[in-house]
Amino acid sequence: MKTRSLQRVVSCALVLCLALTAWSAGDLEGIALSPPKTEGGKPLMDALKERQSTKSFSPKPVSMTQLSSLLWAAFGINRPESGKRTAPSAMNGQEIDIYVVLAEGVYVYDAKGHRLVQILAQDLRPAASGGNGAFQRAPVNLVYVADYARMNKGLYAKKTAYSAAHAGFIGQNVYLFCTSEGLATVFRDGMDRPAIRAALKLTDDQEAVFVQTVGYPE
Repeated sequence: MKTRSLQRVVSCALVLCLALTAWSAGDLEGIALSPPKTEGGKPLMDALKERQSTKSFSPKPVSMTQLSSLLWAAFGINRPESGKRTAPSAMNGQEIDIYVVLAEGVYVYDAKGHRLVQILAQDLRPAASGGNGAFQRAPVNLVYVADYARMNKGLYAKKTAYSAAHAGFIGQNVYLFCTSEGLATVFRDGMDRPAIRAALKLTDDQEAVFVQTVGYPE
């Protein structure tokens, strides 16, 4: 009996070790998001009528299911045959990356794989909030980073204007999704850019252009 009990303990420990190893490997590779919900929601005109900015957030977390649909609505691939996306991008440059700042770390949204790839294992919300406690309490901050290296020469000459417009298109998609889902959001300029740049190890061709806070209204 003792031998059988010992075998069971060893087996359970082995299963636990394998599970932890698999979880760690998955965490390093990224988080696969569930398929986005692309049907339903409020009618467009209702969402436009109710769209607003919110500056007071609850710390209540946003579910991964909601986050999946949110990111797809923001800048996901809606035409798989061409790789084109839910927000327009001049000459299909697609130079905006969405960095998802959560309490447990920072992830970049991989639209092609519809997954989150971990960039940093620390809470960067203080920097993304720009020192605003209400924004820091929110569960999600989306940092829009422009990678100018993806632009051709014509676009690069007006990179600031184009990247701002493209981030704005994405931001409006987020506004409409949040309105439809009962979430709160605000599109902002205020963030600690030097801290963001250092933490994310941005290159000379990358710039954090705007940030958008998402959560539940307080």
